[in-house]
Amino acid sequence: MPDARRHHISSAVIVAKPGCLDGVLAALGGFDNVEVHGADKGKIVVVIEGPSTGVLGDTLMRISTLDGVIAANMVFEHVETEEEEVHGQRTDAA
Repeated sequence: MPDARRHHISSAVIVAKPGCLDGVLAALGGFDNVEVHGADKGKIVVVIEGPSTGVLGDTLMRISTLDGVIAANMVFEHVETEEEEVHGQRTDAA
């Protein structure tokens, strides 16, 4: 039986101090596994992706320590599971 690979996807809301939104957005641009989906009035919505819950948690912790960040909270997490290839054919878990 093949081993399943997992990909974790999480959304998070980040709250920036007044006047710090642009700096926080610039810092988030330096994260390989973070995508900004919206920002308004000091609040930023992001998606974080990685191979494990630990990677997502570490990323969120790093975000929470950025200059200008008041809070960074995970809102939702989803796990995609894909079966490894067997004899050249991919089988996805349903």
